[in-house]
Amino acid sequence: MKPSKSRLWLVLLILLALSHHAICARRSSSDEAYVTLLYGDEFLLGVRVLGKSIRDTGSITKDMVVLVSDGVSDYAKKLLEVSIADGWLVEPISLLANPNQVRPKRFWGVYTKLKIFNMTKYKKVVYLDADTIVVESIEDLFQCRKFCANLKHSERLNSGVMVVEPSQVVFNDMMSKVKTLGSYTGGDQGFLNSYYTGFANAHLFEPDLKKEVLDSRPVPEMERLSTLYNADVGLYMLANKWMVDEKELRVIHYTLGPLKPWDWWTSWLLKPVDVWQNVREKLEESLPGTGGGRNPNDELLVKLLFLLPVFALLFCYYWSFLQTRSLCNHIRHLYYKFRSRGALAYSSVSASTVDSKHEYSNGAQSKLPVFLGGLSVFTCFAAAVVSLALALAVVPRQVMPWTGLILMYEWTFTLFFLLFGSYLHLIYKWGIMKANQVGSFTSRPGSCDYDLQKGHRQKVSCDIDTCYYGLGMIFLAIAAPSLPFFFGITALFLRLGLMFLDGLVLASFMTYASEHLGIRFFLRGLEEKDIPRTNRICFLC
Repeated sequence: MKPSKSRLWLVLLILLALSHHAICARRSSSDEAYVTLLYGDEFLLGVRVLGKSIRDTGSITKDMVVLVSDGVSDYAKKLLEVSIADGWLVEPISLLANPNQVRPKRFWGVYTKLKIFNMTKYKKVVYLDADTIVVESIEDLFQCRKFCANLKHSERLNSGVMVVEPSQVVFNDMMSKVKTLGSYTGGDQGFLNSYYTGFANAHLFEPDLKKEVLDSRPVPEMERLSTLYNADVGLYMLANKWMVDEKELRVIHYTLGPLKPWDWWTSWLLKPVDVWQNVREKLEESLPGTGGGRNPNDELLVKLLFLLPVFALLFCYYWSFLQTRSLCNHIRHLYYKFRSRGALAYSSVSASTVDSKHEYSNGAQSKLPVFLGGLSVFTCFAAAVVSLALALAVVPRQVMPWTGLILMYEWTFTLFFLLFGSYLHLIYKWGIMKANQVGSFTSRPGSCDYDLQKGHRQKVSCDIDTCYYGLGMIFLAIAAPSLPFFFGITALFLRLGLMFLDGLVLASFMTYASEHLGIRFFLRGLEEKDIPRTNRICFLC
């Protein structure tokens, strides 16, 4: 008799539960542990990647404990609890408030890190910040004595990687001084530098020394860790290389203030972020939609963000093109436009060429506002800044780098299209109003297209040169972050320098194009005051 499917699923679930319980029981029997801290959901992805990196480097005999404080969502706690592959044991703790009034906003919960000194059920713990990643086994850190950390900036210890022998006495002493000892950072690191005043004089931790030699020496109160155990990405940024042999690196620390490896744009600036992203992509799916470090809520949002600009452009196209002619007629019209002339419908216009007798009549020149070119340039750059800021605000920070870049471009271009297009439409209406105020204005020859099939003049429905200017801006905007990768440049300052130069070219092109288009649309309004036009927001027509 075959067992039913429900019984098979029940047996499978029981076996999985027993297996998970056995793994946790075996791992929790260790008297040494890797520890990290999670005091906000923003660092959840960092904790997962850190756990995966520790497991991948062969650290399977020690406990891995994540201290989860108040303010962390139930979803984040559940994700860490069920992610067996990440390896973390979740230990809820209460938040230790930051006593410093003057501090960076992101340091609101960092004093909770001091609670690792109170984890007395372990003889020794290796603490790692959530913005670190292990690239080689660091099991030898458990040979370190009472307190170990890395020395940076000549005389300051960095609390991103520490080895601690938990002690109730030490922890109580810290709590008695937490409000009186100063902190130069406004966070736990500054406090620990004030607490361990002689750390700059501590001897270097030497894990390769024989046990007999270690036993013959007095137990040091403090030891300094090599840069290998806390390689600072900030220092890499300055020299475009590590200060130590890259093959011997153990831990990479992404110390760049608010710029963290899970922010999608950092991958386009710093080469070491690739190491972190490679581990992220290997994260297994424990809850639905969490494979590869994805967030199910962000996945739905990303799909909406991809679709909304497309719908906005289609809506714009409908109101601008299809109300005057069908799609097929519009394509046919463009074909004959290129075939008949292959050139711009209007010659280039700028403030310096408005008075050319070949371009515009004296009547057009007299009606052109002197400030129109400057106003158009200002509006163009204001629209670009607003579009860029809004795009940065709507794109989720922790999406994959390529996803973030594509969304950024899509939203920036769409918003700029709508904002500056609306301005040009107002300028066009202004031209019509101006013409109606001063009387009729004779259109110059060549301002309308000649249809070869019908042999008669008809109004312009789409500016080809406007399309050229738009494509030029898009090309230069895409080239700015792409050129460093095309030329294989990895140094941050060289990347930024090349992007800055491309930005200057883009700014110059935008200045010329916006001035030209502002004058062009005003003059078209003067010429087409008697031609019925549909209300639209597309500036390509």
